[in-house]
Parts: sequence; C-alpha cells; structure tokens
Amino acid sequence: MTVALFWVGSATPSTEVSNCLRFLDSTRVLDTTKFGNSRDRGLLFKLGDKKGRKQKRESCSVNPDLGYLGGRSNGSKLPVISSMVASNAGEMAVLSSEEMVYNVVLRQAALVKKELKSRGDLDVKPDVVLPGTLNLLSEAYDRCGEVCAEYAKTFYLGTLLMTPERRRAIWAIYVWCRRTDELVDGPNASHITPTALDRWEARLEDLFQGRPFDMMDAALADTVGKFPVDIQPFKDMIEGMRMDLRKSRYQNFDELYLYCYYVAGTVGLMSVPVMGIAPESQASMESVYNAALALGIANQLTNILRDVGEDARRGRVYLPQDELVLAGLSDDDIFAGKVTDKWRSFMKNQIKRARMFFDEAEKGVTELSAASRWPVWASLLLYRQILDEIEANDYNNFTKRAYVRKTKKIVALPVAYAKSLISPTSREPSLLEKT
Repeated sequence: MTVALFWVGSATPSTEVSNCLRFLDSTRVLDTTKFGNSRDRGLLFKLGDKKGRKQKRESCSVNPDLGYLGGRSNGSKLPVISSMVASNAGEMAVLSSEEMVYNVVLRQAALVKKELKSRGDLDVKPDVVLPGTLNLLSEAYDRCGEVCAEYAKTFYLGTLLMTPERRRAIWAIYVWCRRTDELVDGPNASHITPTALDRWEARLEDLFQGRPFDMMDAALADTVGKFPVDIQPFKDMIEGMRMDLRKSRYQNFDELYLYCYYVAGTVGLMSVPVMGIAPESQASMESVYNAALALGIANQLTNILRDVGEDARRGRVYLPQDELVLAGLSDDDIFAGKVTDKWRSFMKNQIKRARMFFDEAEKGVTELSAASRWPVWASLLLYRQILDEIEANDYNNFTKRAYVRKTKKIVALPVAYAKSLISPTSREPSLLEKT
C-alpha cells in the first residue's frame, strides 16, 4: 500500500511524523461543534506434533482434531504469551493468547446484546442529523467509498448489495483500518513512534465521543453512533501497530495468534455489529463473533505466508520460531530464500493451519444478514485461493508473489453470490455454542 496519512493527534504536527500528515487529497479538519455526541486445543498449535504485518484489507464449532477455535484450554506444551488472572480460590491462573482473545469475543458479544436490548433490538439507530451536517457526512461517506473502491475492488462490489446504511458504515471502518495499518506499514512508517500511536489512540477516543478530527473520522463517528460498535477492537488494532514497532520475531504460534488477532481478527469484531446477524439464525452471537475472528486470523495467516520474502527483506519473520526449528529450518534459511524439501514440508503445515481457520470462518458467514453475506463470501473465497497459488508456485514465496488472477476473481464472484443466498438453517447447537 502506498497511501500517506493524516497527522496523528493534534492539529499541530511535530517533527516526528511531519511526513505522515496526508491521506489522499480530500480530507479536511472539521468544526467538531457541528457534530453531536455519538457516542483448540489451541487450533493446531502443534501441527503434526510439530509446529508484517500483512493485513492489506483486501468469521465456531468444535472440531475433534482442533478443540475449540479461538479459546479455552489448548493442551499445548509450547511457551505462551500469558495473562495472570485470579481464580475463585484466589490462585493465579495463566491464560494463553487464544483464551485471552476468546474472552474479548465473549465481552464483545455481550456488549452488543446489551446495546441491542436497550435499543429495542434495532441494530441501526434512526438518523439524527444536526442542521448543516448532512452534506458533510454524505461527502465523508462518499470519500470512504472511493477509497474502498480503489484499494479493495472486489470487496467494494460486494458491499453494493448491502443496505445504504450498512455499506457506508463498512466503508468508514475499512478506511480507519487502512489508515491505521499505513501508520507502520506505509511509505512514511519510519517516522512513526509509540508516541504517535498514543496520539492516534487519543484521537480514536475523541472520535467515539463525537469529536472527529477530519471528514474520515466524521464518517466513523457517525457509524459508531448508529451501530452498536465498541471501541475495544479499534484500540486492540492500534496495539497491533505497537507490536510491529517493537517486535519482528514470534517464538511460537501463541504469540503469532495474538498478533493476528490485533491486526486482523479485530476487523471481524468491528464489522459484525454493522453487518448484522440474520433474524432466522439459530447460532449464538458468540459463535458468530468467533467465526468472524477466525476469518480475520485466516486472512492474516494467508498474508504472512504470501509475503515471507517481502518481510524477510525488511528483516521480519512472521513465522513461529519453534516450528521452524522443528522443521530443521532457521531465519538464515528464510533470508537465503531457497525452496527446499524442508521448506515445502513446513509450508504445507502452515497452509493446512490457515485453511482450518477458513473452514471455521465459513460456518459463521451464513449466519450474517442476507445483504451482508456476499462481500464476506467473496473476500473469503478469494483470499483462500491465495493459498492455492502458493502451492502452484511450488511454495516459492521468497521471490514469487502469489496472487489470484483476474479471471479467477470474476469466476469467484458468482460463486460467492450463490453461497450468499443460502440462509441459516436450524441445527443442533454445537458444544461451543452451549458453553
């Protein structure tokens, strides 16, 4: 991506990010007084008893081989990122990254349930537009749509089937995520410091309080006022940006999983309240959120596997170090960029894991509202095909970039549309949904 960004924070830029002050050419500082207050067993942690940032913007049930996707006990003996929590007995328990993220999923689902109940089960609040702001908001949303159309063409086409309110909201979320991603992955990333990210987070908090800094912020501020969108996934994505500033290696999949949640899984949690769940769905809200999380993780893992060579040239390795060792590989092998039998075997396992996340994600797409399913199916099917292209390149992701050709994209669109017509079916709840 080659988009420069706005100033992060106040209206007076400092020298540390003075080259990161623009986002395309159409934004403006707004008079904010015009806007009112809006307000798996670890999922294969050890594949076969062994074993960036890349989200380019371009969702659970029990599997007997996997255990719970997105949380609970994982049975893994690999070292983990952990959080200390107090048990009922007053002892301290250690949570894995998946358990921590699963707790976030439960909180997000509970918050949305509470918000919808307070609104009388209306997932979109009626428009309340202050005098003089309608044209500004319309222009802000239109600009977000233009950015989405330019950088995520297939997904943009899918959003056109959504209701106007939902598609505009998705555009606003997309643009915020893109701008956030560009802070540490764009052409001016070298100017970004932790302080700049702190300012970006403060600006996010202002936005959620109805104080947008510019027209793009105004679109998102309006969105969070209409839909039961919570700030936490947005803040978590910023935390993912902080990880990119301080971390270039991941010791095991637990560490990598947390990173993938921060930079990609969060997108699913942001989007489900806007896309909505089908009224006829029998699935629990928690399971739909967990499936949305799985899609984000799957997409991010796919990005990582596609961009191994590109990341290596930047001195980054987004692959579990312990699994590389078990495969007889090291960072030196990645920097050398040679496709060997060991590398092929390693990549087969990594691709297998990513596909398992896609499998889990598919179970949740059907539960979304009818008008929201097509863009999600299109994104899922096209991203999944990138894994096929890596295989077709004989696992050479050092010098060959796997991509889905235009003809395959065209074929995928009607397939995605056909899948989107399948409505949720009544079924026995899975063990995950019962817990």
